[in-house]
Amino acid sequence: MLALLNNEARHRRVPSCVLTFEPHPRDYFAGLLKKPELAPARIATLRDKLGELAACGVDKCVVLPFDARLSGLPPEDFIDKVLMHGLGARYVLVGDDFRFGVRRSGDYAMLDTAGAARGFDVARMNSYEVHGLRVSSSAVRDALACGNMDAVAALLGRPYSISGHVVHGRKLGRELGQCADRQGGFRTLNLRFSHWKPAASGIFAVHVHGLADAPVAGVANLGIRPSLDPSDVNGGRVLLETHCLDWPAQLGAEGAYGKIIRVDLLHKLHDERKYESLDALTTGIARDCDDARAFFASTRRQTTRDRI
Repeated sequence: MLALLNNEARHRRVPSCVLTFEPHPRDYFAGLLKKPELAPARIATLRDKLGELAACGVDKCVVLPFDARLSGLPPEDFIDKVLMHGLGARYVLVGDDFRFGVRRSGDYAMLDTAGAARGFDVARMNSYEVHGLRVSSSAVRDALACGNMDAVAALLGRPYSISGHVVHGRKLGRELGQCADRQGGFRTLNLRFSHWKPAASGIFAVHVHGLADAPVAGVANLGIRPSLDPSDVNGGRVLLETHCLDWPAQLGAEGAYGKIIRVDLLHKLHDERKYESLDALTTGIARDCDDARAFFASTRRQTTRDRI
């Protein structure tokens, strides 16, 4: 879809542009109704969404705040105020299930008619399928909820990833490591996930990009850390905490704070678990590290067999 958009933009000698909303409209209405269960699980942070759009060659991205004003906008006003006067649209590309305007009352036929009258072209992209499965945000959410990271990668065309600045945590991992006689402890790289309801959660074997020339293998916890005090330094927010199996020596003990890294979640080991003591937590983390190493070893063996 983005390739078609970019091609049309070049043909017309105008910038390609993606229009998106923040928060997700269903997030907004879930908050309005005080029914958080209606909010969709968040697949990506806004940072990652914008980064992927840029990587796909999109020239501009407009993020509209989805609020009471926008949610109450009639579809005719959305066309006039947003598409025409706001964006100066010459060509509008939408999905086959596209709806817009108050109570989702606008559809493709209305948009197509408006385009003919106002001088912009409208096109509709049919669904894209991978192995007979329609690629959609719902399909990606379902695969993430099941922990099927191979299916997620097939749908996305790349491993599922989360990026951001490394922030300070409680540094509990170092204490746990000292208890286990591990040099350097279970040092973690902490990324905040801005939404309270991530589409994925649990313990994963991961690759970390941005620390060294090559990806660094690790094990990561994405979630709310049920074994820790909810009043910790990160305020009970969702975190992605990643422990590198082999810490890059050139970084030193404190060399990762403030860096922007990307973590690819490659394989789910298990759901989050609540451990009753720090000793049990230490043992659990050590077991996860062993399981992650076993995953990477099996992946290397499979890659070697494929090359042969």
